[in-house]
This record gives sequence, structure tokens and C-alpha cells, in this order.
Amino acid sequence: MKKALLLTIVAALCFWSCGSRSSRWLISHGEKVIATSPNPDSIFLYTPGIVEGFGGRYVVAVDYGGPGTYALDGPKSDFGDYKAGNQIRVLLSDDKGRHWRETSARIPMMHEILFKAGNALYMVGHSGRLLITRSDDNGETWCEPVVLCPEPRWHQSCTSVDIYDGKVTLVYEKWVSLPHSWPGVGPVLIQARVDDDLTVPENWKFSELYNPDADMEAARPSGIPAVPGDKAGILETNVVRVHDPERPFYDSTGRSVVLMMRTSVGIPDVGVMMRGREQEDGSLVIDRWPRGGSEVYFTHIPGADLKFYLCYDEVSGLFWLLHSQSDGRMHMRRRLALSYSPDLLRWTFAGLVAVGPADNAARHYATMMIDGDDLVVVSRSGTVEARNAHDGNIVTFHRVKDFRSLVY
Repeated sequence: MKKALLLTIVAALCFWSCGSRSSRWLISHGEKVIATSPNPDSIFLYTPGIVEGFGGRYVVAVDYGGPGTYALDGPKSDFGDYKAGNQIRVLLSDDKGRHWRETSARIPMMHEILFKAGNALYMVGHSGRLLITRSDDNGETWCEPVVLCPEPRWHQSCTSVDIYDGKVTLVYEKWVSLPHSWPGVGPVLIQARVDDDLTVPENWKFSELYNPDADMEAARPSGIPAVPGDKAGILETNVVRVHDPERPFYDSTGRSVVLMMRTSVGIPDVGVMMRGREQEDGSLVIDRWPRGGSEVYFTHIPGADLKFYLCYDEVSGLFWLLHSQSDGRMHMRRRLALSYSPDLLRWTFAGLVAVGPADNAARHYATMMIDGDDLVVVSRSGTVEARNAHDGNIVTFHRVKDFRSLVY
């Protein structure tokens, strides 16, 4: 008995000091699998989005892709990660994420951005062409996708949008030229009035595409980018707004938003910051923020070599960043972390939301929203049976309780 007890104590100490070092930083307790691939070898669950619907309902959209999606019931996108196309499915929870059910929706799109505007829920995505769909029954059913722009070819991930002063502003990205190797895209600023029918293309306005190629080339003598050829670029843009007049990047006219972008420059934690603004004539433009006699472009953003998600919390006055945490290697997707900042420039690590059990069992490309005192998170995830870290086989739900108490 004494020997067994001693072995148990030794094992527990080893687990605490070695195997579970990351668990000391975990700020969510447990996780719930809310979607599972029917075939992990050929059907992959890509980036999920989450929004609070009406009456406190949680609405989650999941992007199914992979060579095996031809076997899924319902329509698929004309353009997809593979030739078989992609499909968005929708999950609902009416009890704060304890129980989930999948709706009958089968939406032929990919790379969705999910948001609430006016009396409806909307989802922007693409199938080569830029598309939008609308739900008038709190996420149960969705209309046939409407083409917002027929020109190919678009790209994004589920990133943050800005809703302010009766307008919704987001970024979708367009390929700079075709054919072009990844990630040859540039941001396009898109805006509409929230009370309009956003499935009407004429109710939207678009900026010109911002081509980052010249910026990448001009920065090479500094060592950024540190990748050869045309592999450097910017993508997966978040849109946020500075509300505090005492902080940098505040615009008293209310016409400007901050664009925070992932980069593929071969260096972890390096992102790009730009400005999206509505000019006096109502047109939209993307340019740089003036600061200190120069302009901001490359900036420190934790985890910015992969997709991240930003949101602003009015109560704490802080920006919260959901991101991957590197262990020194590029594009590490196993650890999902949370950081915060007062000004989008100085970031403090708050903790780990989740850690996958292996490198191929990722917790990454996550989306979050604030629900009272908690953060709720949906993550593109994998078990040890996942084909690789990129091609996950599950979606997980996480809750960070009393998240503001993490500030120190």
C-alpha cells in the first residue's frame, strides 16, 4: 500500500513538473467537442465562426472541406480547398453551449464571416465569387447565397468585423493576380448600413484592392520578409475600432477602423497594421496610419504568423487577442492562447485557452465572443487521429470564465 502510494505521488509530481507544464497556464476548464468529421482522412473541419443570435442563442458556422466532401449531402461550393468543394454547416445552442444541435442548413460557401446586423444574421463567404447569405429565423435556415461580387477569386477566414454608427465594416481579400501562388491576396474594405438588406449587392460599397507586393519587396533589406520569392504577404484581416480618445489610432470623426493582419513573412509574431477609412465623399480606402512622423505597417502581434481573432471589451477598455502560441517553430497550431492590450501595440499574455495532445492535434484558427463576464471560444481542432495540424477533424467549444480577472 505504501509503495503504491509513493508511486502515485511520484507520478503526480512528474506530471505536474514535466508533462503538464502548459496546464499551469490553462484559463479554460475542459472542452466540448461540438462537431466531428465523418471521415478524418478526407473530410476536414476548417475554421468555425460564432455569433450571439437573438435571445442569447449561440450560432456557430463550420466550414467542411477536403477531397471527401463529395460524399456529404447537400450542395457544395464551386470553388473549394479541393475539387469536391466546401460546405458550411450551422450549429445552435440555447443553453450557453452545454448542448448543441446541427441544423439542416447546407450552405455552398467557404471562409465564412458570421455577424448580426439589424434584425437578421448574415454570413459572408465565397465560392470563387464573393457571396452572402441571410437568416431571418435566428440561424435555423439560410437563404440561397447571393453574389456580392462576381469577380473571382476571394479569400478570408473568420475574422472580426466592426459594427458602429449604424454601419458594418469588414475586410474580405481578393487575389492580386491569377494564377498566383499562396498567399497572393490583398485586402478590400467593405461596408454597408446595418438596417439595409445586406443580400442586395447595391447596398454595399467596396474599396479598391490594396496590393501588398510593393510593401513586401521594399521591406526585404531589413530582413522582413525572411522568405524567398513571392511567398510573403498579408491576409486574414481583423477589423477593430479604437474608442478611447487617449489611445493611438483614435479617429474623432468615427470614419476610421484599424486593420490587423496576419503575415506570411517567415517570422513569428510579426503582423501588419493598416487603416481602413471612409472618405468625405463616402468612398472607402485602405492606407497607413501616420504615427511619430512616419507610418505604421509591420507591428508586433502575438501569433501573427497564423490566423488570429481580435475583439474589444468595453468594460475593461482592452483589446483581447485569441492566437496561436509558437514554441520557436513556425506555424505551430497546438497551443491556443489569449493576450490583451490597451492600445494594439503592447501585448500581455493572459493564458492558454487550450492545448492539443500532439502537434497534429491542433487548437487553432479560433473565434470568440464576449458573453457577460466570460469569453466563449470555438476552435478548429483535432484529435491524434487528425491527418495533420492543418486538416482538423473536430470543432471544440471553450469557455474562459471571468476573463477580465486575468488582467495583471
